[in-house]
Amino acid sequence: MLGLKGTLSIEVDGHFLGGRERIELLARIGESGSISAAARAVGMSYKGAWDAVEAMNNLAGEPLVSRAVGGRRGGGTQLTDRARRLIEVYRAMETAHQQFIRQLGGPQQAAMGELELVKRLMIRTSARNQLVGAVVAVEPGSVNDLIHLEIQGGQRIVATVTRDSTRTLGLAPGKEAMALIKASSVLIGLPGEGLRLSARNQLAGKVSKVVRGAVNAEVSIQLQGGNVVVATITNASTEALALAEGVEVLAIIKASSIIIGTMD
Repeated sequence: MLGLKGTLSIEVDGHFLGGRERIELLARIGESGSISAAARAVGMSYKGAWDAVEAMNNLAGEPLVSRAVGGRRGGGTQLTDRARRLIEVYRAMETAHQQFIRQLGGPQQAAMGELELVKRLMIRTSARNQLVGAVVAVEPGSVNDLIHLEIQGGQRIVATVTRDSTRTLGLAPGKEAMALIKASSVLIGLPGEGLRLSARNQLAGKVSKVVRGAVNAEVSIQLQGGNVVVATITNASTEALALAEGVEVLAIIKASSIIIGTMD
């Protein structure tokens, strides 16, 4: 017998923003003013908490968590008004949702084939960077098209897709789409007059976090528009570029390294 259970999650324009765990993380950040303390409270790793915060900031279209600078302890993290309203709304909705589930009550029957189908429909992408935007232009070609996507803050990225993909996805000006980019496909450069590159996408931003591993480092770059892009580069490259929080950089991405997806 299968029991009926339900969980509540929030989406922004069809994209997953957060469920109970992420909302609880926001609430704990508001209480403690600390990402690390909030992560411990909800049983997440520090890195996992930061990844969740960056994803929520990106998809919300504005910061939900911001860094507070200064103070006797050197600052911390704090919730924005939007985040506090989000927590209130989620908790009210969750209460109503659980009441609805209880009213349905009792064990429910479901075909195992249908459950397997649901699992397939819930597959998530492994791409580290997921940037939501709107198509602003399509440059047609004989085989491939160039898709211009405007993301948060007005920055634009260009992706190369096949003509068939343009038609299949219905890509046209005004269409909402998501750019999927593997962290290993993001290169980092330092801005300067002598920098000349063939890569179509060169997004300006500042390093917001560097997490070193045994061989590689994960570098988070906050773009001028507010999105965060993550790159995986070697520790040697991190040291050669003197990458640290606050350093101005360019996130360099080839148009052919970007996958475009839509929700319909």
